[in-house]
Amino acid sequence: MPLFAHVDLTGATGQLGVGMSQGLVCWNCGASIADLSLPLSRFDECRGCRAPLHACRLCEFYQTTVAKQCREPIAEEVKDKERANFCDYFKPRLGAHTPRNQQELDDARAALDAFFGLQR
Repeated sequence: MPLFAHVDLTGATGQLGVGMSQGLVCWNCGASIADLSLPLSRFDECRGCRAPLHACRLCEFYQTTVAKQCREPIAEEVKDKERANFCDYFKPRLGAHTPRNQQELDDARAALDAFFGLQR
């Protein structure tokens, strides 16, 4: 059984994944955060840009095309997706960095899809 139920970092052995954090990068600047221990604390920051890491933008459930921008149906809504929060469902996502212009395109596409009632 994992040490923390809300952050499943276990492999087939049931132990914390040793290499899990190696693919993690800051959601804001893309710098590696592999040297940080998991689970991430609410107070952890990127050493490159000082962005908070326990934030929706780094979470596996963050998605701009769904309601409240969160795929976890019972999580409480977090208004500012770039600030540190106390969400119990937070799970770090590999490859969370999206260049700003790509994020703007995705947001615009999601707004148009919502306006026209399209599902992706």
